[in-house]
Amino acid sequence: MKTRIFMLCISLTLIATQIKAQWAVFDPSNLAQGIVNTTRQVVQTTTTATNMVNNFKEVQKVYNQGKEYYDALKAVNNLVKDARKVQRTILMVGEISDIYVISFQKMMSDPNYSIEELNAIASGYARLLEQSNDVLNELRGVVNISTLSLSDKERLDIVDKSYESMLNYRNLVQYYTNKNIGISYLRAKKKGETARVTALYGNPSERYW
Repeated sequence: MKTRIFMLCISLTLIATQIKAQWAVFDPSNLAQGIVNTTRQVVQTTTTATNMVNNFKEVQKVYNQGKEYYDALKAVNNLVKDARKVQRTILMVGEISDIYVISFQKMMSDPNYSIEELNAIASGYARLLEQSNDVLNELRGVVNISTLSLSDKERLDIVDKSYESMLNYRNLVQYYTNKNIGISYLRAKKKGETARVTALYGNPSERYW
């Protein structure tokens, strides 16, 4: 067990060194919280479709700030099992951001949603991203090797728990997205406009129901 935790700590250090993005330099939890905060500002200040598009550009700016970090983290290979689990946990926060920003950008051009509904959908994304960020903050205590209050087993348990929790949030965000898109398909079907919506989101198959 001691060997395992030692290798985990060494691998975590290598992650930080290889991508030059230690939590002290680039904190992915700060990025996620920045998207949350900007989204809430959008919700509070948006009253028209044009206003929504313009305000959402601020969310995209924050989102784009983290793309280089996540792309670099994806390229890190040859990690021991537990360090790879930490890597994947952090990357899932990037996936959640991807799902939100890419899907919501399409929703803004979809006339099947009202501004009030778009604001409600954005609020839901902000809440889910903030909850996933809570998991990331807990994981930070393991990545911080100077934290000596935890036993080896406690550290490994937090890694496992964080990974499973983040996977659940990632799946929940995808489910939330699919259900919201499903509403558009149903409304389009009633109006005989399914071709336009399919062109926007792709073939619905079974995933949106």
